[in-house]
Amino acid sequence: MEDIFAPNDPGWHPRAAEGLETHEVADGYIIYQRDRDHVHYLNQTAVIVLALCTGKNCATEMPELLRSAFGLASAPVAETRDCLERLVEEGLIC
Repeated sequence: MEDIFAPNDPGWHPRAAEGLETHEVADGYIIYQRDRDHVHYLNQTAVIVLALCTGKNCATEMPELLRSAFGLASAPVAETRDCLERLVEEGLIC
């Protein structure tokens, strides 16, 4: 399957889809997408990745931002890519 985006491309600055409503719940977050009338359930890490999708942060910088935010020994490159891919699949970022 060919990527329609490039999480490893320094030129990709993902941004959240329009009209998302975020609501915190006991085990994560509920994201309601009004234009699709669809509900998504995200864990706290996925919500942080979504919050980084402002259109200003480069996808290749996000693993380092997460490493710093969580005090990790190494940047979660593969995990961040997986999360970005899933957010694209769900229509939450572009």
